[in-house]
Amino acid sequence: MTNKEIYTGWVKTQDRLPVFMQPWWLDAVCAGKEWDVILVFADNSQTEVMAAMPFLLRKKWWMRWITMPQQTQIGGLWLDEKREFSPDELTSICQQIADRLTEFKLDYYYQQFPVGSPCPELFKSLGFKVKERTTYRIDDLSNLDKVIDDFSKNKKRQLQKALSLHAETKITAEEFYTLHQSWLAAQKKKISYSREFLLVLEQKLRKNHQSQILTICNPDHEPYAAALLCWDKVRMYYLIPCFNPEFKESGASALLVLEALKLAREKGVAFDFEGSMIRSVAQHYKQFGSTPATYYSVEKYYNWTFRFAMAWNWLTTRKYN
Repeated sequence: MTNKEIYTGWVKTQDRLPVFMQPWWLDAVCAGKEWDVILVFADNSQTEVMAAMPFLLRKKWWMRWITMPQQTQIGGLWLDEKREFSPDELTSICQQIADRLTEFKLDYYYQQFPVGSPCPELFKSLGFKVKERTTYRIDDLSNLDKVIDDFSKNKKRQLQKALSLHAETKITAEEFYTLHQSWLAAQKKKISYSREFLLVLEQKLRKNHQSQILTICNPDHEPYAAALLCWDKVRMYYLIPCFNPEFKESGASALLVLEALKLAREKGVAFDFEGSMIRSVAQHYKQFGSTPATYYSVEKYYNWTFRFAMAWNWLTTRKYN
């Protein structure tokens, strides 16, 4: 069996594995590209998996690098959740992963590890650069009145403005993409993913019954805001939100979050705003009474010319409006 086949069977035993690390998710977000997985087995048994690192391998010119796929918050190393690991075992696992990465003759490595993972610090001791990142979460949705009570005064005012609006679940992924693209264009911005990417991802999510597209509409069913939500057994993720800038003051974005929270409560999962390192977006999420959760990116340059090559590629392929 290949590592991917072993991984596909093993993840069925991992109840808390984030949706972003599921094989079918990786098939969708890496369509047309190459993903694989590094496995660490117990006592070299080649049957009992202790840890796994799925990864996207990219190639261009003479360069090879591992990076996060689009719309994928979490990756990195996942430890078997049914095991207790000693410090020595964790050190050994991370060393084995680091050795495998070296064997790949990479120019660069970058992944974002799960919240609470003990591995980033161990990779830091192995010469990797570790950077703190933040996502925002609401873990307890059992009392929705209390959740709303924790909203800021500003968000409560926005909800009052949105009393004439309502949530719908009728639009297709194709329609969602068209909305998102046009709303960004109105702000002189460009969409960061392709129509084909979204359609493949949404189809996989829908097939696994782990997604919903919500829209906030006026009484005439005109959409003011929308979001693609996805979830696993633990959390719902605010994957791709968007809004019509013409109706920015309508309160639609606040109502969109509230309706997403209601859906997460219905599914029996916590809510994750899916992180943002952009200060204004983070401040928006904080106003819903969310709490920050820290996770870490792990990075390493094996070849420093990679930095300059990719910077040159970015500069020479940019399009200016």
